Amino acid sequence: MKFITILLLACNFVACGQFSQNHSHKTLTEMDTKKITNNIAKSALEAWQSGNSKLWISYFAENPKLLDDGNPRNFQDLSTNVIGHERFTSIDKVEDNGLSIYGYFHTEEWGDFKAYFKFHINQDGKIYLLEIGQAHY
Repeated sequence: MKFITILLLACNFVACGQFSQNHSHKTLTEMDTKKITNNIAKSALEAWQSGNSKLWISYFAENPKLLDDGNPRNFQDLSTNVIGHERFTSIDKVEDNGLSIYGYFHTEEWGDFKAYFKFHINQDGKIYLLEIGQAHY
């Protein structure tokens, strides 16, 4: 069993160590949030990107609503278990006065895909609804 484990590890290292024109790994760099014109949405997304769940939650109203592709989801679960493991890798467009953000999104489980975050802010300057999901643009 030990031999099989070592053999599998060696195969993985060899595969990633190959050099060719077609072999590459996506490099994640710090994302530019200058396109986001709404300060609350921008600050919340920057907290998300940095994996700071305490700061992220501070931008939200008490008991905020979360919709994932239109389906209700647990906001606390997203804010404590998912943050730090999922992030935008690019911002492609921003709409609705800086409240709707679209771009490529990376998850450890599902890989990379186009996604959106749509922030809804109340009169107190707190986010009361966050819509997230897979984007088609």
